[in-house]
Order: sequence, then C-alpha cells, then structure tokens
Amino acid sequence: MTENVPTATGGAVVSTRALLTCGMIAGPLYVAVVVLQMLTREGFDIGRHPASLLSNGALGWIQIANFAVSGLLFVAFAIGLRRLPDAGRWGPLLVGVFGAGMVLAAVFSADPVDGFPPGTPLGPPTTISGPGLVHFFVGMIVFLAQIAACFVFARRFAAGGERGWALFSVLTGAYFLVAYVALFALQGNRVANIAFAVAIALALGWASALAGHVRD
Repeated sequence: MTENVPTATGGAVVSTRALLTCGMIAGPLYVAVVVLQMLTREGFDIGRHPASLLSNGALGWIQIANFAVSGLLFVAFAIGLRRLPDAGRWGPLLVGVFGAGMVLAAVFSADPVDGFPPGTPLGPPTTISGPGLVHFFVGMIVFLAQIAACFVFARRFAAGGERGWALFSVLTGAYFLVAYVALFALQGNRVANIAFAVAIALALGWASALAGHVRD
C-alpha cells in the first residue's frame, strides 16, 4: 500500500509510509500540548475557553507552534493518503484542508475573550479583530472538513467490508457534528463547550488512528 515517490526537489525521496507516519503523530501531539497548557496556563478553563485562546498571552507562542506543526503534519498525511490507490480523492483532500486550516489558525489567532488571558474582560468581546474574524471562519471550514472526512472514509470502509472502521468513522463524524451544532445552539453552556473539546480530540484521534491503519 505504500511506495517511494520522488519529491519536487529532484534528488530527495519521501516515502509514503513516512508521510502517513506524520498523520499518526499529529493528533496525539496536538492534544498533548493542549492538555499540558490546560493544566498550567493561569486562568484557562476548557469549560469556558476554546483551545484557540491559548494562542494569546506571553506563552501564546506554544499554541501557535502547536497549530503550525500539527497542521503541517496533517498536510503531509494528506499527501501520503493521496498516493494510496484506494484512498479516493475527497478523503485526502478533506484531511489536507483540515491540516491547512490548522496552519492558518497559527497565523490568524483568536481574540482574547471571557477573562483569558488574565486581564481580559469577562464575557463575550464587544468587537472582533480582522485576524480573529479570519480565525473564526477558518475554524468553521476546518471543522466541517474534518466531519465530512469521517463520513467519506466511513463510506469507503463500508464498501471495502471494514465494518468496524466504518462504524468508528461514522460515530466520530456524527458526534463531532452534534457537538458542533450544540456549541452554537447552547452558546456559553459549559457542558456543550467541554463536549466540543472532546469532539475535537476524538476527531484528531480518529485521523491519527486512520493514518496508522492505512500505514500498516
């Protein structure tokens, strides 16, 4: 299922297996860095603050780097997926959009909000900056791309007789979709915020598990 394909540099060769390994690393790396920050960044509360807010403050560079590195790893994974003869077109493309969106999230940070970082007024912001607005719309595209990727791969797994993976993919996509809708329907609700954070972690875990599955 994997093969060596020459890169555009002419002499160097990047194996498909190495690109898929990038996907295996990306999800756990992103989640681990976010969890460490959740436990150590003063004033951060996952029940009130999305992980994107960690890009603000003196230590914001950690989350910015996390977005950039994890996003590039997912882009590499998407390239590896596209090389596989049975991966189709849409699945790899959607994973690539997800990865590229994470890189853009590193460039365009979310605005401080609801007391984070410390010193920020409580409650929703009264205005939104240009970068903050871009971050919001990029986030929408990224989340919808990841949800769609789950269902696209679920269909391919079902067609290939891999029912367990098809079910895993459907449940991941369905939970992510429900959690995303609830985030807007129940704005400010602590349970909805935590459920959405779990949905992101689950989707990232699914993507990295997918990378390991197709790599082997």
